[in-house]
Amino acid sequence: MTVETPHWFTSSYSDNGGQCVEVATNLIASRGVVSVRDSKNPDGPALSLAPSAWAGLISFARQAGSI
Repeated sequence: MTVETPHWFTSSYSDNGGQCVEVATNLIASRGVVSVRDSKNPDGPALSLAPSAWAGLISFARQAGSI
């Protein structure tokens, strides 16, 4: 049995200022989650969000002018 691992990426909007999050969307189909972690602490904890919660967070950030 193969266990799927997160494939982390940083947003193209990141300016490499060190205040980034990394996201793994490849687990949506197999586990139903979007994983999010702090790019400065890749061995630290990761949040597992429902895809709808991730979409809501992105929508909020856009409305707030963060992205």
